Amino acid sequence: MSNIATLERSATRAPHLRAVPPLVEQAPAVAADLPATRSPRGFALYVGLDEIKAAEAGVSLPLLVDALRRTLAELAPGAETHATVALAPHGSGGRDLDVVRLALQEPGAIARTKAAEDEEQDEDYGVTVDISRKRVLIDGDSAAFTYKEFELLQYLVLREGRTIERTELVGALWQSPDDETPGERTIDVHVRRLRAKLGRYEDIVRTVRGVGYRFDRHADVVIRYGHGTPSPDRF
Repeated sequence: MSNIATLERSATRAPHLRAVPPLVEQAPAVAADLPATRSPRGFALYVGLDEIKAAEAGVSLPLLVDALRRTLAELAPGAETHATVALAPHGSGGRDLDVVRLALQEPGAIARTKAAEDEEQDEDYGVTVDISRKRVLIDGDSAAFTYKEFELLQYLVLREGRTIERTELVGALWQSPDDETPGERTIDVHVRRLRAKLGRYEDIVRTVRGVGYRFDRHADVVIRYGHGTPSPDRF
């Protein structure tokens, strides 16, 4: 038995998908510590391969599905299978495997898509400090920060809640032999320029009189560390 999953493109946003049955057989990888109330009932194998790539390899999608079924029948004659092909509009882009997983409503792929959409919505308002891309968005627009201004803001953000003395900022951000080491008061000038570009959000960088500067958690600020582990200088 076979079926087809279709990837539909929204007129305004990224592709949206219609729920469909999965490609070769359902169920995620077996976990060794499943609760006693549940037991594995099968598995799903998602295959990302379009017709052109299949033809270049001298096969076709129906041929591959049939070969997989025959192999499974030899290894486990009692197994039941159900195949589904995922379709997408021509030129829709994206990795074949990602398209298949989304079209077949694979939970992990759906969660990542939702997280990406939430990030886009968050970036429309307030300040977004994108550590992985080295950029700052203010109300959805990219701010023209210089390299040193971004490094200064990033240094404070990654040490959230800790007051950073001016001497520490100088030592951390002007390490290159080619850099002209500024005086402590020059840091105040850099902070003033940084705040000017933050506009109405300038108070996210707080002054601790007689000591230095601090970044505290703020409702209008979103920090993006990117996918994977945080920046290595986050502590």
